[in-house]
Amino acid sequence: MPEIKITPLGAGQDVGRSCLLLSMGGKNIMLDCGMHMGYNDERRFPDFTYICEGPISAFIDCVIISHFHLDHCGALPYMSEMVGYTGPIYMTHPTKAIAPILLEDMRKVSVEKKGDLNFFTSQMIKDCMKKVVAVTLHQSVMVDNEIEIKAYYAGHVLGAAMFWVRVGNQSIVYTGDYNMTPDRHLGAAWIDKCRPDLLISESTYATTIRDSKRCREKDFLKKVHECVDRGGKVLIPVFALGRAQELCILLETYWERMNLKAPIYFALGLTEKANNYYKMFITWTNQKIRKTFVQRNMFDFKHIKPFDRSFIDNPGPMVVFATPGMLHAGLSLHIFKKWAPNENNMIIMPGFCVQGTVGHKILNGAKKVEVENRQVIDVKMSVEYMSFSAHADAKGIMQLIQHCEPKNVMLVHGEAAKIEFLKEKIQQEFNIQCFNPANGETSVIQTSVKIPVDVSLPLLKAEAKRFSSMVPDPKRRRTLHGVLVMKDNGMCLMDVDEACKEAGINRHVVRFTSTVHIADTGPTLGTAHKLLLFIKDKLPICSVTFSEGEISVESVLVKVEGDDDDDQKSVYVSWTNQDEEIGSQILNIINHIKKF
Repeated sequence: MPEIKITPLGAGQDVGRSCLLLSMGGKNIMLDCGMHMGYNDERRFPDFTYICEGPISAFIDCVIISHFHLDHCGALPYMSEMVGYTGPIYMTHPTKAIAPILLEDMRKVSVEKKGDLNFFTSQMIKDCMKKVVAVTLHQSVMVDNEIEIKAYYAGHVLGAAMFWVRVGNQSIVYTGDYNMTPDRHLGAAWIDKCRPDLLISESTYATTIRDSKRCREKDFLKKVHECVDRGGKVLIPVFALGRAQELCILLETYWERMNLKAPIYFALGLTEKANNYYKMFITWTNQKIRKTFVQRNMFDFKHIKPFDRSFIDNPGPMVVFATPGMLHAGLSLHIFKKWAPNENNMIIMPGFCVQGTVGHKILNGAKKVEVENRQVIDVKMSVEYMSFSAHADAKGIMQLIQHCEPKNVMLVHGEAAKIEFLKEKIQQEFNIQCFNPANGETSVIQTSVKIPVDVSLPLLKAEAKRFSSMVPDPKRRRTLHGVLVMKDNGMCLMDVDEACKEAGINRHVVRFTSTVHIADTGPTLGTAHKLLLFIKDKLPICSVTFSEGEISVESVLVKVEGDDDDDQKSVYVSWTNQDEEIGSQILNIINHIKKF
């Protein structure tokens, strides 16, 4: 029985350092290679000791990166330049453009400010990015003769993608982080109904069903307004791209409408970078942004100005967006240390914070927080959590499963207890297996044996012609009828006549016929027309044709016989074995007609 093996090297029953080792069809693929923001020692990187001994490039066939967030790509230069991976790395074009900038920012904080020694250099980041192969959405990419990958839109952040991966006849979908709800600047995640053997989904908000977006936005604006009204300062920790733009658009619109004067600041340089990226990759944004971009750049803010560190001690109210989003380092932590002791001030956390970060501690109610150099901060400012996170909630995860129709599901990138709850719900609702391995634990998924079948061109043409005459219905599955022929060590589905010719045999058709008597006066052709309209009404999704007094539905033939003067007509219903269901249905319909 063919197997798919998944071993989390990170993000197994945990959030942070996402990294999964996928083994199927004799190939080994790494899905994401992230860093944990809550640690400053070797635990921040994925545990590569679970990969077999020897050169890593001899074992790993390719690496796929879902998006530019550091918990998904932060360890990439470490793996490629320090561990020694030399193979291809796949990601989307926006991710390839943005990831090296965020990696360099993190390197500066870790090496130049904290003095970390076992860390990658600027040159290593550049060398790592030379191995990257950028892919576009829906582009089918052959990594080698057997591995095929395809990227799908994931929402979440600019350039985020879900990846479909196929090796031979086995396939998986890896979601990375995704959002099933459109927002102010990005669309909702979307993927084909690809029915993979395994769907690997993030589960950050496995037990959460978010309230209405409108209510959250209203509450956010109210709290910010109240704080600046009383002369307080509002700190909003964000990551450079994503929620930052979402909340900036929201505050910009509100400030304009309410004619507020309190200054709003954004971390210096990031606004300009964000503008450039959104302009460069405008096709990744939602329809409204694309439509207005020609006349007006939605990210040219009137009320939001670049922030300078000298503004921190300025008197009076202000709102500041600062990076990073989890308060684990950088400007946001620096401002927090200054403003936290003042009860007039407020911090609003708009996204998820991993364990070990300052953000996680204050969200759990800590009133004293130890930061770098053992400095203890008194937290007197009000702490608010408002979920503007661009992750799928429990409802969104269930929607994706319903649409994708996987044979198995695996939940990663979430907290153990929450994953366990959602796992039970998935198994009950969809009646499929759900896995939730811990880091270092290997899940083995048994898959069914699949036999690839080619379809002959004459059969495809005949079926295309047949379906073109039908009313389009996305819910109706198209069934191909033909003869399966073993040919040249492979299987081919052929048209019956084509298969007979290939085999040098004559075609014989067995038809089933039944007769029904209907009371109707007048011409036989008139009875046939009445019957045609009646069948069309009862079978709206079927292709019903009429020729020379004979009604055809698939291979089912309906013919009316009798003299025009007769009060009763005979209706002959004939069908082949392949259309037995439709034949029985039509026979049942006609049997219920006593009289026209």
